[in-house]
Amino acid sequence: MRKNNEERMKALGILGTSSGAGKSWIATAFCAWLKSQGVRVAPFKAQNMSNNAWATLDGGEIARAQAVQAEACGLLPTTDMNPILLKPSGSQGSQLILQGRAQGHQLAGNYYENYDKLWQMVKDSLDGWQAKCDVLVLEGAGSPVELNLMARDLVNLNPLRYLDARSVLVGDIDRGGIYAQLAGTWQLLPAEDRARMLGAIVNRFRGDIGLFPDPNRWLAPHAPGLRVLGTVPLRTDLQPEEEDGLRSEDEDRGQGEVVAWIRLPHLANVTDCQPWWDDEGVRIRWVKTVNELATAKAIIIPGTKNTISDLRWLKTTGLDRAIITAARAGIPVIGLCGGYQILGENLVDISGVAGDAGEEEGLGLLPVKTIFEQQKIVRQVTASCGDRRWQAYETHMGRSWPTRVHLPLLLVEDETGVRAEGSKTGNIWGTYLHGWFEAPEVRRLVTVAAGIAGHKPCALPWAEQRQKTYAAMATHLAAHVDLGSVRQYLGL
Repeated sequence: MRKNNEERMKALGILGTSSGAGKSWIATAFCAWLKSQGVRVAPFKAQNMSNNAWATLDGGEIARAQAVQAEACGLLPTTDMNPILLKPSGSQGSQLILQGRAQGHQLAGNYYENYDKLWQMVKDSLDGWQAKCDVLVLEGAGSPVELNLMARDLVNLNPLRYLDARSVLVGDIDRGGIYAQLAGTWQLLPAEDRARMLGAIVNRFRGDIGLFPDPNRWLAPHAPGLRVLGTVPLRTDLQPEEEDGLRSEDEDRGQGEVVAWIRLPHLANVTDCQPWWDDEGVRIRWVKTVNELATAKAIIIPGTKNTISDLRWLKTTGLDRAIITAARAGIPVIGLCGGYQILGENLVDISGVAGDAGEEEGLGLLPVKTIFEQQKIVRQVTASCGDRRWQAYETHMGRSWPTRVHLPLLLVEDETGVRAEGSKTGNIWGTYLHGWFEAPEVRRLVTVAAGIAGHKPCALPWAEQRQKTYAAMATHLAAHVDLGSVRQYLGL
């Protein structure tokens, strides 16, 4: 798209009226649409708060939302797409990730003491994109008009001002009050930021769109100068990733035998569940009580951002005993990352580097002991199952050591060569890999072990499903939003 080296990169901001308005979805759709237009496009979010993370090729860590947007752009994810990541971990505040590297935990009250340093880091990342893409799609966070936070805003207005970007405003009609969302945000925006606004998008419309024919007629008197560009109907089948956590509509999906996922309080990398969604013959159900486990044919303990705390929660609720009983009855029990650590014999985090400090007995279902250390392991690996090979990744503070000889769960390949990974003792499996379930063959291994005869995994690997989803999102966006002002700004 860029005609010569003198032309500056254009920037398009995706702001929202609130958290959960669908900014990530709209930003991803714009990334995919711009790629389809032949534009060199890249994603950016200065600061994200999420426990759903991705490992970059150089061993860095960014939010999965920006990794997904990178995929939609046809790019490999890099740390400059999300220079600041906060991973909430409970009483310790949040683990602070700067340029992909863990910097310890940070309490919310102390975070902005380093504002100048953080803002310089954001500017350096923005400057770095100037020569690498034609259009940078900047996703905001929460609302851009939190009046008590605007002066130290790292992720919404200040990056857009720095780049003289244009923006669109996303409101969520599904939660109600769409006119109040749009007009209220518009009225609170400073004049200089209103001038950069290309228009608004009404997101997540359910039902007959003919019942919402002309939102501009009603909005114009209350937000003069702000035009609704279109209304995007909700497509539950076009949801490539979860960003902020588990949505209520995803807590119980599908029909068939139950594969139960434990809904830990500090749940992380919920995206490990998503490859199951398009499978037939299984019901994916998130549970947090003993009674809900009664019908489970397989149990999965997912990742957590505070392993010690969530292990103690399992013991408080009695889920620990229920899981042990199920395991002894032959039901497959699988632990992913923090869930793998929980299945072991002992966990030691004296300094609280991964959340709450302490030493705790695990469920004792796998012969491993986990010691938490300051240095975080973040790396991509190539996993395999039969003839299938795909990319998975690790991101964890703890290292698990065998307490007696046992079988690994699988072999993986990374920069050090081929090595054993995880643990397997009969029907109890544990792995540090995120993305392990992306291969249909792996999901089938689980259901065969569980005796679920009716399971039919979606034949496409999850990575290929995501690519189809990105293309469909771009088409959906263009079909329902007037992109004329965006085209004009970008010179398309």
